[in-house]
Formats: sequence, structure tokens, C-alpha cells
Amino acid sequence: MRDSTSEVAPIRDAVHLCIDMQNIFAPGGLWATPWMERVLPAIVSVVSCHPVRTIFTRFITPQDPEDRPGQWQSYFHRWHQATRRHLPPSALELVPALSRFIPPAAVIDKPAYSAFSNAGLASLLVEKKVSTVVISGAETDVCVLSTVLSAVDLGFRVVIVEDALCSSSDVGHDALMTMYRTRFHGQVDLVTAEELAEFWRE
Repeated sequence: MRDSTSEVAPIRDAVHLCIDMQNIFAPGGLWATPWMERVLPAIVSVVSCHPVRTIFTRFITPQDPEDRPGQWQSYFHRWHQATRRHLPPSALELVPALSRFIPPAAVIDKPAYSAFSNAGLASLLVEKKVSTVVISGAETDVCVLSTVLSAVDLGFRVVIVEDALCSSSDVGHDALMTMYRTRFHGQVDLVTAEELAEFWRE
């Protein structure tokens, strides 16, 4: 727990966005994130406390590279085995430890890195009068990064659960955690899953 000098304000009117905890990123998946299993218990604990306020995102790859615009086509030509023409449908499903929370947790699909690339997400959060997004998931330096920056741009307070993030790059993860701490003061807070339970009680 933090001491009395903590600058983390109580967390209210929040939604937990759990980013892309899918089989494709799990051990044995095409884009395996080696330490997903290590952070999964922390994510499960957050979801268990707030299942109704959790939204899982899924990164949905195109059927064919030509179904995406611009540089995405080059990306999916390089990763053609990740297109839905070649990928088993189960690869894009949430890992079983989290899928069991649906419902009451919700799922939204997205075509790009940011959760907000699903155009309906921001509208849904505004409609629900959400002011804070609590973020966990994969990967720290790709989809989580893109989601955090989008949320900041849209005016949401961002709370990152630092022991509930994973990446396939330790260097990328460490660099981003440093950036969040030093460059986004006042817009981004970092807490552990245990601390989150202390600050978020609604």
C-alpha cells in the first residue's frame, strides 16, 4: 500500500478496459506474450471485483490484408498467417480465465491497436458518465499504449494497473512505464492491483 503522501485520488465513475487478453497472445499463440500467464492472476482479481464495470477488447484481424487501409495491408501481408483466412477462430477469443466473466462483463471488437478504434467505445463511456478508465492487458507498448494515449486525448483520467500489463518486449515495457510516470503526471496514475482495490470502491 501507498503511504499517506500518495497523490492517487479516489477512483470513481470508472470502467476497467482489459486490452486484448486473447489466445493469440497466450503461450502457444501466434503472437505469444511470454509473461501473460504471470499477470493473469492480477487481471482476474481486478475483473472479479468489478465484473459489471469491465469491458474486454479483442483485436480482430482482417479476413485478408486488403480489408485494411494503407500500411495495415503491408503489415498483414507480412503476418498473413494472422489473417482470419488462416487463423483458427479460437485464436481471437479471450483466454478462458477471463471469458468466464462474460456476462456481466462486456466485449468490444476493434480493428486496430487502440480500444477507441471501435468508434462506439467513447460514446458508450460518455453515455455511462465514465470519467476514468482503468487499464490492464496486452501489450504495454502497443495496444495498451495506443489506448492510453487515445483516452488521454479524449479527456479521460487513466489508471494503469502496473502489475496487470504484459508485453513481449521487456525493454518496451520498461520504457513505457517510465514514460507514464514521468510524462503524463495529472492524467495517468499507476497502481498495483492491490492498491486499485483500495482506491476503487464503487
